[in-house]
Amino acid sequence: MRRGAAHSPRRAAVAAEAYPGPDAFEADLRILRDSLVSHHGEVFADDRLNDLITAVEIFGFHMATLDLRQNSDVHERVVADLLKTAGVCDDYSALDEEGRLAVLAAELTSPRLLFSPYADYTAETLKERAILQAAAAALEAFGPQAIRTHIVSKTDAASDLLEVYLLLKEVGLYRPEDPAACSIQAAPLFETIEDLRASRPTLERLLKEPSALAVAKARGVQEVMIGYSDSNKDGSYLTSGWELHEASRALVEVTRAAGLKLQLFHGRGGTVGRGGGSAFAGVLAQPEGTVQGRIRTTEQGEVIANKYGEPEIALRNLDALTCGAVLASLGQGRDQAFTAEHGATLSDLSARSMAAYRKLVYETDGFVDYYRAATPIAEIADLKIGSRPSSRTVSTRIEDLRAIPWVFSWSQSRVMLPGWFGFGSAVQGCDMGELKAMAEAWPFFKTLVQNMEMVMAKSDMTIARRYATLVSDAGLAAAIFGEIRDEWQRTHDAILAITGHDKLLGGQPELDRLIRLRMPYVEPLNHVQIELIRRRRAGDENPRVREGILLAINGVAAGLRNSG
Repeated sequence: MRRGAAHSPRRAAVAAEAYPGPDAFEADLRILRDSLVSHHGEVFADDRLNDLITAVEIFGFHMATLDLRQNSDVHERVVADLLKTAGVCDDYSALDEEGRLAVLAAELTSPRLLFSPYADYTAETLKERAILQAAAAALEAFGPQAIRTHIVSKTDAASDLLEVYLLLKEVGLYRPEDPAACSIQAAPLFETIEDLRASRPTLERLLKEPSALAVAKARGVQEVMIGYSDSNKDGSYLTSGWELHEASRALVEVTRAAGLKLQLFHGRGGTVGRGGGSAFAGVLAQPEGTVQGRIRTTEQGEVIANKYGEPEIALRNLDALTCGAVLASLGQGRDQAFTAEHGATLSDLSARSMAAYRKLVYETDGFVDYYRAATPIAEIADLKIGSRPSSRTVSTRIEDLRAIPWVFSWSQSRVMLPGWFGFGSAVQGCDMGELKAMAEAWPFFKTLVQNMEMVMAKSDMTIARRYATLVSDAGLAAAIFGEIRDEWQRTHDAILAITGHDKLLGGQPELDRLIRLRMPYVEPLNHVQIELIRRRRAGDENPRVREGILLAINGVAAGLRNSG
């Protein structure tokens, strides 16, 4: 344990001074190992002591490095409460961006703390302060690698990041006299299409602030997290992919201009609609300069067991990620050349795809009613199988629905809409020769097409039509399902025209075989799920009905996930 730790995991056998850090502990272990080897032979050269030294090298005293993460709206309210109570600013939230930055910059150069133990604060302020106090205690006990990053979701301005440093200052982790010593870096999370498009000016403005730049310079990198799920729900799969690509390229330019490297943290989910797909292909499809020997990516709960539950499979997946990162870092990529040649085409396709997608999801009367009835979203929310509520608020708006249940519900109804809708309309009237050439040579576009092809192969419009019968308004059901079915056919035909195959996955026979092996297992579960949902919505409160829905949901999810 480090000096200052509140307690040790177990009682010490003898009284002794705690190690100040893992380096000192590792040095003593190496002395022991070298002494044993020199006096007793090579029998000690490869034993448990060496395993312990390796573990200390990798894990230190902290075991696994953690991230903090909070919504920017929460930080804004907490900072406003602290500033008002301290008499610094009566209404911080009413200030414009430059006004906020001025107040924050002044506070980040002042040694004075805002918090007073004698003042009254909101429960939210006290809670957030307690979390950061716990983080400070963890860093003191286990070393600077215990927590490295504070991710700010819903980032849309540089002030969202400076607010983090102000709060870290309140618990002693940011010191005005030495900003570079701050062990936690504030990292923006750009999630929506609008936020991704604004990422360049936001990061440029942030790195003009001496406090944020000092932290980044000390680390050598500025970390930025980009979100796949919300950008997809916001604007379609194609548009999400393209906006992430363009934002990544812009962020590389910003960090280079500031003399920094960029570390992108990819907030990918397990399903294609949330940025999933082949991890190896996904890394190779990244724009040039965005990997640079380092990349972070999330592994979501729904795929962790499948990808890392068995040692051999886990090793294979880690090998694929490592290989992709090495090749992307060392290879002479041509993404810039392809972007220069075909970027205008992709931008046009993206705009068309987003227009078609938003017309259905956000502009069609009755779509919310159709979605709520024709998918098991209500059952998914009621079963509480996720760690968070299905919506950010009590409303039924699509905008407030979280991305995980949004994608999950469309997967259950076998529509898979987030993984393909909009592409068929986007390519209507386009030069198919150019699109074929792009899919053959440009890793970014090739990966997009292959992921959509896989999702299309897992979808089933016959089963989707049966889910549509759960909609009480037959006219509404027929109209919206008709639009979905027509777009599915357009996308299906477009993918075959681009790939040159006569069926989906014609060029990926092994994946095709895996999906076909799973589908006979999944289809009966879909039909059982539909009938159980129908009974429950008709008022059947039998606990076995609810249990049956849960089993069917888990079965369908497992079948679709395991098939690729």
